[in-house]
Amino acid sequence: MNTVTKQDPSTSQFELRFQSLFHTGKALAFPCNSSGIVQLDALSEKALENYLFARAVVGREYAAPHVQACGA
Repeated sequence: MNTVTKQDPSTSQFELRFQSLFHTGKALAFPCNSSGIVQLDALSEKALENYLFARAVVGREYAAPHVQACGA
Protein backbone atom coordinates (compact mmCIF):
# COMPACT_ATOMS: atom_id res chain seq x y z
CA MET A 1 0.00 0.00 0.00
CA ASN A 2 1.30 3.44 -0.90
CA THR A 3 0.94 6.20 1.63
CA VAL A 4 0.98 9.91 1.00
CA THR A 5 2.44 12.14 3.66
CA LYS A 6 1.65 15.81 3.80
CA GLN A 7 4.55 18.16 3.89
CA ASP A 8 4.39 21.46 5.71
CA PRO A 9 5.08 24.05 2.96
CA SER A 10 6.93 26.28 5.40
CA THR A 11 9.58 23.57 5.93
CA SER A 12 10.03 22.56 2.30
CA GLN A 13 13.63 22.39 1.14
CA PHE A 14 12.69 22.69 -2.54
CA GLU A 15 10.54 24.93 -4.69
CA LEU A 16 8.98 24.56 -8.11
CA ARG A 17 9.83 27.79 -9.91
CA PHE A 18 8.07 29.24 -12.96
CA GLN A 19 10.25 32.03 -14.43
CA SER A 20 8.55 34.79 -16.44
CA LEU A 21 9.42 34.78 -20.13
CA PHE A 22 9.10 38.56 -20.39
CA HIS A 23 10.00 40.12 -17.04
CA THR A 24 13.45 39.43 -15.65
CA GLY A 25 13.25 38.68 -11.96
CA LYS A 26 9.52 37.91 -12.01
CA ALA A 27 8.69 34.34 -11.10
CA LEU A 28 6.20 32.22 -9.21
CA ALA A 29 7.55 29.61 -6.81
CA PHE A 30 5.76 26.93 -4.83
CA PRO A 31 7.00 24.54 -2.12
CA CYS A 32 7.54 21.03 -3.44
CA ASN A 33 9.50 17.85 -2.81
CA SER A 34 12.75 16.96 -4.58
CA SER A 35 10.74 15.50 -7.49
CA GLY A 36 8.81 18.73 -8.04
CA ILE A 37 5.51 17.50 -6.62
CA VAL A 38 3.49 20.31 -5.07
CA GLN A 39 1.01 19.42 -2.32
CA LEU A 40 -1.96 21.35 -3.70
CA ASP A 41 -4.09 20.94 -0.59
CA ALA A 42 -1.36 22.62 1.48
CA LEU A 43 -1.43 25.81 -0.63
CA SER A 44 -3.50 28.85 0.27
CA GLU A 45 -6.39 29.67 -2.06
CA LYS A 46 -4.40 32.47 -3.74
CA ALA A 47 -1.27 30.31 -4.10
CA LEU A 48 -3.37 27.54 -5.66
CA GLU A 49 -4.85 30.03 -8.15
CA ASN A 50 -1.35 31.26 -9.02
CA TYR A 51 -0.03 27.70 -9.39
CA LEU A 52 -2.85 26.65 -11.71
CA PHE A 53 -2.44 29.87 -13.73
CA ALA A 54 1.32 29.38 -14.10
CA ARG A 55 0.82 25.80 -15.28
CA ALA A 56 -1.80 26.92 -17.80
CA VAL A 57 0.41 29.58 -19.41
CA VAL A 58 3.72 27.70 -19.63
CA GLY A 59 5.28 28.65 -22.94
CA ARG A 60 3.23 31.84 -23.23
CA GLU A 61 3.89 33.75 -19.98
CA TYR A 62 6.17 31.47 -17.95
CA ALA A 63 8.97 29.06 -18.81
CA ALA A 64 8.65 25.38 -18.00
CA PRO A 65 9.07 24.98 -14.25
CA HIS A 66 12.20 23.69 -12.60
CA VAL A 67 12.94 22.38 -9.14
CA GLN A 68 15.52 24.23 -7.09
CA ALA A 69 16.68 24.25 -3.51
CA CYS A 70 15.00 26.95 -1.42
CA GLY A 71 17.13 30.05 -1.12
CA ALA A 72 19.15 29.16 -4.22
